[in-house]
Amino acid sequence: MIINGVSIDDTFAEAFGMRATRVLITAQNHTWAMHAATAMTGFATSVIACGVEAGIERLLSPEETPDGRPGVAVLLFAMGSAVLMKQLETRMGQCVLTCPTTAAFSGIDSGYPEITRINLGKNLRFFGDGFQISKQFGGKRYWRVPVMDGEFMTEETTGMVRAVGGGNFLILAESQPQALAACEAAISAMKQLPNVIMPFPGGVVRSGSKVGAKYKSMIASTNDAFCPTLKGITRTELSPEIESVMEIVIDGLTAEDINRAMRVGIQAVCELGRAAGIHGISAGNYGGKLGPYHFKLREIMSAGGAA
Repeated sequence: MIINGVSIDDTFAEAFGMRATRVLITAQNHTWAMHAATAMTGFATSVIACGVEAGIERLLSPEETPDGRPGVAVLLFAMGSAVLMKQLETRMGQCVLTCPTTAAFSGIDSGYPEITRINLGKNLRFFGDGFQISKQFGGKRYWRVPVMDGEFMTEETTGMVRAVGGGNFLILAESQPQALAACEAAISAMKQLPNVIMPFPGGVVRSGSKVGAKYKSMIASTNDAFCPTLKGITRTELSPEIESVMEIVIDGLTAEDINRAMRVGIQAVCELGRAAGIHGISAGNYGGKLGPYHFKLREIMSAGGAA
């Protein structure tokens, strides 16, 4: 398959099951809501070392938030529920509770076949040292915790759902600037979609990995087959003109969300085309052994492609 001069490899992105939650952070304005959201999603690129993969989903208007203030929606993904709950509580306490004017609310309450309620502010209330106040409204419990700028308002719980992590595609280009420009176009397009995040810095991974390594202490190592500087000394997947490869990783609340994001992102890259130095689209997989979700590139880019 070739789209605007860009070859779409006959391969698939291999993804795996995760647990996910959404938190709605509100504040006096978007600036302070974003400060909290940025801190909360820091050091959260990969479960390999960060424990959680997290990112900012989108800005929220006052009409979309429980307290009628500007907000930011944050998504967090982890390999298991215990890890997700611990990471959520820690990041809430250190990054949201501490940020001036913020409040935090559940971002998943319905629309999924299986929703588990997990702590959002239930334990943070103890920071109030006995002065905290509980309120129930609309069947939900909220906590008002006294802090030096006034009060920190938080919903007691949020919803956790089964989700999918590790959707991805690789962009093969003639140069580093061309590969990065294509990634930026793809990220810009995918950020318009709900229910997905691209957790790496700016949404882009330059150090794509393979499972395992020659060193026993490493569970992952450089994907040498796609490293341009190793063409002559490894079994390369790159043609002579390819001098830069970058990867975009997508986490989504459902497989359909990732499927949609990959299609939109790849289409944005293909619109730049061969004239912009983009030669191909590939994907990272591990022979189908890592995860049960296989996002086939050519099916995705054909009408009605599905995971």
